Amino acid sequence: MHHILFICGKARMRSPTAAEIARNALIAETDYAGLSSDADERLSVEQIAWADSIAVMEKAQLAKLKRQFGPLLRNKHVVCLDIPDNYAFMQPELIVLLHQKLRRLFAKVGFRSAPPHM
Repeated sequence: MHHILFICGKARMRSPTAAEIARNALIAETDYAGLSSDADERLSVEQIAWADSIAVMEKAQLAKLKRQFGPLLRNKHVVCLDIPDNYAFMQPELIVLLHQKLRRLFAKVGFRSAPPHM
């Protein structure tokens, strides 16, 4: 089973929403974390080791991830979803946007197709 880790700033809105949507698709195991020091679920070395793919919400977070954990990202499929921090947890507009972005992620990591409801 493929493991996808979703990362945002504080792990309160975007990454938990993305993890739940991907998990409900029954295609991958998911987890989420934040890069900020006050994140609800702070990113750990163990989470990075567990992940096959890592999806970061913003380019600045991608740069921070690479600075803090660069050597651990080798052999990981890392993507930036380019989703701004202006959504609430499970907000319908965020869900629609994530469905669009996750289709591309699934294609890049070798899934034959995204789930029908995505």
